[in-house]
Amino acid sequence: MSDKSIASIANISEQDLLSFTPAMRQFIQIKRDNPTLLIMYRMGDFYETFFEDAELVHRVLGLTLTSRSSTNSGTRIPMAGIPYMTLDQYLVRLVNQGFSVGICEQLGTPGKGLMERKLVRTITPGTLTDESLLNDRSESTLLAVYIQGKGSAVGLAWMTISSGVFKAMETTEAGLLNEIERINPSEILIADHDRELAEERFPDRSVSALPDWHFDRIRAEKTLLKQFGTSTLEPFGIADSDLLITAAGVVAEYARSTQGTDLTHITAITRETDNDHLGLDAASRRNLEIVRTLRGEQTNTLFSTLDHCRTAMGSRRLASWLTSPCRDQSEATKRSDAVEILLGSMEKLENINEFLKSIPDFERTATRIALGSVKPRELAALRDALPSLNVIAENLSDLDSELLKETAEELPLPEELYQLLCASLKKEPSTFIRDGNVIAEGFNAELDELRALKNHGGQFLVDYEAREKERTGIPNLRVEFNSVQGYFIEVPKGQIDKVPADYRRRQTLKNVERYITPELKAFEDKAVSAEERSKALEKQLYEELILKCKPFCQDLLNSAHGVSALDALSSFAQHADTYRWIKPNFVPVTSVEIKGARHPVVEETIENYVPNDCDLDAQHRLHIITGPNMGGKSTYMRSIALIVLLAYSGSFVPAESADIGVIDKILTRIGAADDLARGLSTFMVEMTETASILRQATDKSLVLMDEVGRGTSTFDGLSLAAAIAEDLVVNCRSLTLFATHYFELTQLEKTLPDVVNVHVAAAESSKNIVFLHEIRPGAANQSYGIAVAKLAGIPRSVIRGAQKVLLKLEERAAQTDDKQLDLFVASEASSTVFPEEELPEEDPTLLELRDQLADVSMDDLSPRQAWELLADLQKKAKETK
Repeated sequence: MSDKSIASIANISEQDLLSFTPAMRQFIQIKRDNPTLLIMYRMGDFYETFFEDAELVHRVLGLTLTSRSSTNSGTRIPMAGIPYMTLDQYLVRLVNQGFSVGICEQLGTPGKGLMERKLVRTITPGTLTDESLLNDRSESTLLAVYIQGKGSAVGLAWMTISSGVFKAMETTEAGLLNEIERINPSEILIADHDRELAEERFPDRSVSALPDWHFDRIRAEKTLLKQFGTSTLEPFGIADSDLLITAAGVVAEYARSTQGTDLTHITAITRETDNDHLGLDAASRRNLEIVRTLRGEQTNTLFSTLDHCRTAMGSRRLASWLTSPCRDQSEATKRSDAVEILLGSMEKLENINEFLKSIPDFERTATRIALGSVKPRELAALRDALPSLNVIAENLSDLDSELLKETAEELPLPEELYQLLCASLKKEPSTFIRDGNVIAEGFNAELDELRALKNHGGQFLVDYEAREKERTGIPNLRVEFNSVQGYFIEVPKGQIDKVPADYRRRQTLKNVERYITPELKAFEDKAVSAEERSKALEKQLYEELILKCKPFCQDLLNSAHGVSALDALSSFAQHADTYRWIKPNFVPVTSVEIKGARHPVVEETIENYVPNDCDLDAQHRLHIITGPNMGGKSTYMRSIALIVLLAYSGSFVPAESADIGVIDKILTRIGAADDLARGLSTFMVEMTETASILRQATDKSLVLMDEVGRGTSTFDGLSLAAAIAEDLVVNCRSLTLFATHYFELTQLEKTLPDVVNVHVAAAESSKNIVFLHEIRPGAANQSYGIAVAKLAGIPRSVIRGAQKVLLKLEERAAQTDDKQLDLFVASEASSTVFPEEELPEEDPTLLELRDQLADVSMDDLSPRQAWELLADLQKKAKETK
């Protein structure tokens, strides 16, 4: 090779490869076999990266980029390394940015020829299982999407390795994005020929394109049968679907390959349908701010408001219930019944919550046991928590709730597991098995002997030195140790004539001679290797312990399921008790009747929240809501949608009473935002979301429409809004809250059946506007836009100009039925509307004085400041005169 450096493996020919060192040839081969992975290559105490990988981690992680000579000709290659002790903290940053990392470990014994290395683990965004890489309160989910052809059904299968969840469902291309938003995968697997579709449909997701041959139905079925240990897929409900078998097989094979071991805790797959969950499209999830606000923040959301869970498992279950509410009213009722029972047993609830605080995240512990990667302290925490599970089960056993009784049966774990962990683990073991001090004393006789030798060797040396002094008569004799010579007996040169015959000279120094005896050598052989041997034995015993724990994995997952459900229900109960929420009542017809509805998040942030009623049914399907900006229209609409969502999640709700009918979807169009990355303007986004709602809405859907049509000209927007409202009430027949500033739409109450006008009340004084936040019958008489602009701080001169224009437009509207005016084109019509001579002339200085005086806050002025202000105003007034 003539180049002095090589930056990419792609530039290395087979002839060039021969000139590389054996270790680098191993790396190059592993990298070629796994071109999409960033390879972390173990070399001693470091994980090294080379070539383009080194330049990538230098750029992304800020690691120092160096180079090394890895060929016989001295050619240098880029290199960047990570100390093995700090690997996890860098992996978190890489995975969070969507990179997939391959971990290559040393398999041979150092110092005995070429060290073999092997790719032992692959870490991708959707297959995280390590405690240090996972977020406590969210999941890392892997999803496979299989599309047979354009316009056909789509197969989805997803797995959360860390919690043992494996599910599948069929959907349509139109519903694909909504399901992806619901499942919220960390990584999506697609066939290579669908790569462009993925880039177009979900560009912000981490996508891994696999060769098309991975999506082979026969291959997938074999993978699943091996995974489940069965001869048929009939018990799992997917045998009739090639789409689901293929997608599920791809997920299972990919997950297995990344972990480098069997996924023994994944023993079944569950088939879902569209009817299992309350429908929420992607826009509705954003608009309702369930787990993230519109700004992407995780605070002040529905989830953060309700999350009082004591365990990470409970928080994840709570998030799942809120993001995927069940559509089955009976299931939601079972949860709210359980919440009611807990509220009626507050003493027990407080007791249960105290014990829940001591429960570790053993759902993920079970997974790491199955994968063989569990840490000693995780097992110790599990051991310490097992008695608490029994106490919680006892507290639940006599509560009159079907769900709580089922939970009580799930919680207890086999006594054999508890006894095994108590006997094998120290009370407070080390964090890592490599540090030793994990296995309990008395568990293994050989280990106890090695520990005694290691820990009590000092006493042996003291006793041995005393015996030798007495035996030889050399008072200055010393028994010493150093890392070079090992153990030795040191004798001054003036005393060497007294050295016994069994002493063997080990080293001669200026003033002393050093010796070794057979007894000391035997001790040395044992002592020097005792620590190394004890750690090796502990590692072996710990691995055997994990194998003994594996049969309990399914029991652990079942118990964790019970703990998480109980914790989520307890969180519902605590919030209901604190904020006076009530139990919703489900009715068998499509309706929403709520008295005193409150927004579950906003009510915590303001002192005097004004509750409102909502009555949507077959005779009042569409409410036209008018009123001022900032009056609370959006908050009111969101509160109704969130109360319905909470009811179907199994929670109590913020209201005086709530009769919730049969609802299949909640669809919302709220707010204004563009999508410049996809080339969509604000109005285009608005119309796209509206089109999606009109396609999805049924006569059982709850629809929220806020200010539709405001992004275009007045007549265009009004026409669109009217047609959309008519379609919702006549064709879709949805239950709809339709907020608008187009007062013309209030006429729909007279022309369309099932339309009702309501408005947000406000009161305006000569100086200000007061928002009453009350929903009242009938249409509003104005929008108070100028008053709101004044509150926002628009300059007073602009406010006065707007008031003049508004006055002229109102006069014009009363006198003529001419078509829409263009204020920005000089024409005969516009000149007659705003004739210059009709505009009153006012002295600018007087206007400035009036504005300055109006802005004064009298309560904030000291007497001295008030005097100075008055003097200044008087001076200006005299100058004007």
